[in-house]
Amino acid sequence: MRATFAFAGLAALFATSALAQTAPAELAKPPPGATHFIIESTGGKHGDSWSWTAPDGTRMARETWNLRGQQWDQDYTGKAGADGMPASLAIHGVSPSGDAGETFRVSGGQASWKSPIDAGHAAYAKPAFYVSQGGPFDINAWFLERLLATPGKTLDLLPSGKATAVKLTTAGVGEGAKKQTIVLWAISGLSPTPFPIWADAKGKLFGATGVVAWLPEAYAGELKKLDKIQGDAMAAQAPKIYQAVVKVPAGAVAFTHVKMFDADGLKFLSDQTVVVDRGVITAVGSAATVKLPAGAQIIDGRGKTLVPGLWDCHMHVGDDYTGPQELSLGVTSVRDPGNNDLLTIDRRTRAAAGQLLMPHVYPSSLIDGKGPYTAQVANVATSQAEAIALVDKAKANGFTGVKFYGTFNPDWLPAAAAEAHKLGLHVHGHIPAGIRPVDAINDGYDEVTHINWIIMQAAPDDVIKVSNGIARFEGPGRFGKDVDLNGPAMNLIVDTMVAKHIYNDPTMVAFESLYVPDNGDLDPSYAPFVGTMPAATERGFRTGGFAVPKDLTRADYRASWAKMVGLLTKMHKAGVPIVSGTDGIGIELIHELEIYEQAGFTPAEALAAATIVPATLVGQQAHTGSI
Repeated sequence: MRATFAFAGLAALFATSALAQTAPAELAKPPPGATHFIIESTGGKHGDSWSWTAPDGTRMARETWNLRGQQWDQDYTGKAGADGMPASLAIHGVSPSGDAGETFRVSGGQASWKSPIDAGHAAYAKPAFYVSQGGPFDINAWFLERLLATPGKTLDLLPSGKATAVKLTTAGVGEGAKKQTIVLWAISGLSPTPFPIWADAKGKLFGATGVVAWLPEAYAGELKKLDKIQGDAMAAQAPKIYQAVVKVPAGAVAFTHVKMFDADGLKFLSDQTVVVDRGVITAVGSAATVKLPAGAQIIDGRGKTLVPGLWDCHMHVGDDYTGPQELSLGVTSVRDPGNNDLLTIDRRTRAAAGQLLMPHVYPSSLIDGKGPYTAQVANVATSQAEAIALVDKAKANGFTGVKFYGTFNPDWLPAAAAEAHKLGLHVHGHIPAGIRPVDAINDGYDEVTHINWIIMQAAPDDVIKVSNGIARFEGPGRFGKDVDLNGPAMNLIVDTMVAKHIYNDPTMVAFESLYVPDNGDLDPSYAPFVGTMPAATERGFRTGGFAVPKDLTRADYRASWAKMVGLLTKMHKAGVPIVSGTDGIGIELIHELEIYEQAGFTPAEALAAATIVPATLVGQQAHTGSI
């Protein structure tokens, strides 16, 4: 849900006012001959980005794009100093969170900046590149040019940090006069994982591929090919991590005298011993009675608590580095509710071969309809027959479920869901525009994804009609505060979910981040990780939520968020099965469980939502989810 770009200029897309907001009509207009990039994904085109150089040498760019209703329209101007780094930078326009205004300036040996989330200054004694919070793609081009021109491909950053580029591979693109060889670089120091980016042979930016891609207009047809080459190059790095990190015990491992969470009994048991041998739990019981195998490795559990491997039931696996990060947090199982299916299959194959360190992934194939708000990694159906064929393909690919999306034609839902159930697939998703969650359940949903779609049962008709766009966020933010949780609409959806044993994956952390924080506020999901991440990433932890419409206030959005927490309480008390998911980068999971406790879950019930309940959802409760 949250668009996260870990590259300079795209590090934080959800920032609000820093300067007087510039109207779209006042933004720079690209002249004839400006370099034109297409912003696209496998779901189609999302927008355009232009860059050019003014007669006085000023770098300029204009960019406008739409991601399922989230709108960016920005420009920038930048002048280089004698060292080639930005001496001045000004960004204008809007993002989904409002004003994107931002400035940077070097003067008298001092660098100063004002962004949508912060303001500051630092001594400027040697070349350093300012990592902006937003702005058009050309800022990334400037950054890459300077990074690749430095000795050792290493560059100091402002406000702080250091970036490094490592060459991964090359690719040939274009035909005839447009034919050229481009180079794939992995950039470290801006995000928790290396970020791949393409440059030409002269060290100038060529483009970026991934979930959302920026490619030159003349090469827009190269997306699938470059995605494959990039994926293979990044995959080649994964075995190095596996070999460096994985240590297979020679025999049994015994966790002795430990407090153990009994997920089946929803209780904590004191002074237990658990024996694991070759990945299988072979003994569990009182420390006084469990016999330890000869030669077992002993881990003293006094003062510690042993829990089953945790689940993130809403993790769109971003890259190969997701695995080590998730496992370091105790997440051993992931439900991926929509991704590039080919990458998912490839990762599964490599993990099974010991070439990739990754939690066990239970994937769903994302199926959507065709339109301006098509999901960017969706398999697109333009007829009921195509939808059924995509369901069949999901089964053939070994997926555990199918996830339908907001532009999917609701008339096709009963037949597509019936086909999925016939094949033993789990059915879940967003609610297609034009219908409400109870309709989707009656048409075959086994699970409703996200808390916003539950409260949408009470949405006005004008929101329901366009719920595949930004209305899926702005609608609940507007009307949520006034919803009667004990009224007919909420009673109907909750009673229906209980009667039909319908799951909800609420992703509370995602909606808290959209509705609650102001600019500069530290998102509570990330507070425990401050000091452990790259500086550019940690700066982004303080981005605010969505822009509030002019006729509402942040307090209104917070009141709607509080109503969603109350709805979670109502569902839990009624017996709706809840599974924990983040829809983020994964480190938000613990705060997700903290919100469950705020909603009235006991600690044991919150842990169950991250262990035995998701294991039961995918039918694996006999093999995982409990000790």
